[in-house]
Amino acid sequence: MGDFQIFAAKPGDEEAIFQLIRGLGEYEKLSHEITGSSQLLREHLFGEKTFAEAVLAKSGDTPVGFALFFYNYSTFLTKPGVHLEDLFVVPEYRGKGIGKSLLTKVESIARERGCGRLEWNVLDWNEPAIAFYKKYGAEVLPDWRICRVVL
Repeated sequence: MGDFQIFAAKPGDEEAIFQLIRGLGEYEKLSHEITGSSQLLREHLFGEKTFAEAVLAKSGDTPVGFALFFYNYSTFLTKPGVHLEDLFVVPEYRGKGIGKSLLTKVESIARERGCGRLEWNVLDWNEPAIAFYKKYGAEVLPDWRICRVVL
């Protein structure tokens, strides 16, 4: 596996996860869209009513990657699914199996919970990520587009 550990995020990890979110925003050239905070992240991951879960990768004591996910639902399967919102590994730690381990962990959680699908989005210009996902066995669906209303 390598010199890293994957584990479920717990209260106190929100600052590390938020810094990784900032790293993801920088990588995707979307830093200007990050308007949240580690405090909101803590509330939404670990508060009274949670909206998402996360797994964290650390090399020693250094956070090097994360995956954040939440439930969705398939009416066609009549089963819950998992939507992987973000998967990110710090660039200097890529190629060590961390991304695959994070994705495998989220997939195993979805399977254990009886989910019918694990889905996520990828930017069309992000060829390294697309290649990684295809190598993992994911199908990149060409017929679907994301629709969004900002509230």
